[in-house]
Amino acid sequence: MISSNRGDITPPSPLRWLILGLLFAISVVTYIDRINISVTARQMMPALGLTEQEMGVVFSAFVFGYALFQIPGGWLSDRWGIRIVLMIALLWWSCFTVWTAIAATSFLAGPLGIIGALALVRFLLGVGEAAALPTFNRAVTDWLPAHERGFGIGIAIGGIGIGAAITPPITAWIMVNYGWQSAFYLSSGIGFGLAVIWWCLAADRPSRHPWHTCHEGTSPTTPVVPIRPSIPWATLRNTPSVWWLMLSYGCLGYVAYVYMSWFYLYLVNERGFSVLRGGVFAAAPFLAILVSCPLGGWVTDRLAMKHGVTKGRQIVGMTGMGLAAGSIALGAVAESPYLALASLSLGAGWLYFTIGAYWSSTSDLSPTHAGSLSGLMNMGANLGGAISPTLTPWLAQQWGWGASLGLAAFMALLGGVMWLRIRPGDGLKHCE
Repeated sequence: MISSNRGDITPPSPLRWLILGLLFAISVVTYIDRINISVTARQMMPALGLTEQEMGVVFSAFVFGYALFQIPGGWLSDRWGIRIVLMIALLWWSCFTVWTAIAATSFLAGPLGIIGALALVRFLLGVGEAAALPTFNRAVTDWLPAHERGFGIGIAIGGIGIGAAITPPITAWIMVNYGWQSAFYLSSGIGFGLAVIWWCLAADRPSRHPWHTCHEGTSPTTPVVPIRPSIPWATLRNTPSVWWLMLSYGCLGYVAYVYMSWFYLYLVNERGFSVLRGGVFAAAPFLAILVSCPLGGWVTDRLAMKHGVTKGRQIVGMTGMGLAAGSIALGAVAESPYLALASLSLGAGWLYFTIGAYWSSTSDLSPTHAGSLSGLMNMGANLGGAISPTLTPWLAQQWGWGASLGLAAFMALLGGVMWLRIRPGDGLKHCE
């Protein structure tokens, strides 16, 4: 395994928790801005004259932008540091969150039409959010010791549980009382505010944070030469674990976007829940994620210390994906809407139980290139996820929701089997 050449120190616990807390908050916002359109679609589709298939195209446009810019986002965090990259990303995607509310009446609607305007705006929103998770991984790699990185990334990404859980009920309430556009105005304002907080409180690395440097008696303005690692493409191409990680995470991404794009509408349209009650119950999978994401990270760290990195990551990856497949399959065939809700929610929890194993594996393979490598892996997830929002309603229309959810269960199982070929403990060879 390759050691990092970034040459930094392990910061005191309060500083580590500050950075993790900020990453958690940003994670919450990313999923508010991502999920709210799946709820507002209930009013947007009739208001703008869109069908489910056309709305699926708009959903997929975000995922394509998000997928295509994962590697550039990770590379930028490796090169220029987490502070400026996340601040610019927050400002960028908050601007396009506002634009989502007005896209259908903006100048874009003339040449592109309503669908084209919405799709372009959501694509550009995805471009901004693409920098988030690879930069999270860069931050966790720099700020936490190796034996805490699974837990750390689990906490950081676990914010999606809060963001995705609170978004359906709050967005549904705002939509009913103030109109669907208001949901986008509110969430963009939160993003702008958090960008300012991040810029004021974060630092690229522990040695550059004013709280640490002042405590150590050094100047917080001491210049540090930016790290500019080049991406070792030849090494990545010749490392099977990289590609198996990407493919396996692509399976996870397919399943995740079923929840993010269609779960609320599935509860309302297929399972018969009311608009507001569906908004409340649509939070259940994401509350499961809030618990399972850091828990899975903690478990994979403990198992890696006991059994070695490769086995510790494999156990969590295979177990979580396998149990997710079983839970989703049960939810697909359950007669009771409440049993289906419970089983599908557990499926989401088990799916995200594996997050720490996936993301810490990229740091295990190469701490120096953790941002770029995790961007490559997450690109796989979102290429898989880009198919899901459009394919899911088509399958449901042709053969019913049982077929749509059955395919999601199969994809989870396939992703779990692929962990047999992933060996993060071997590292990348000769890339430094």
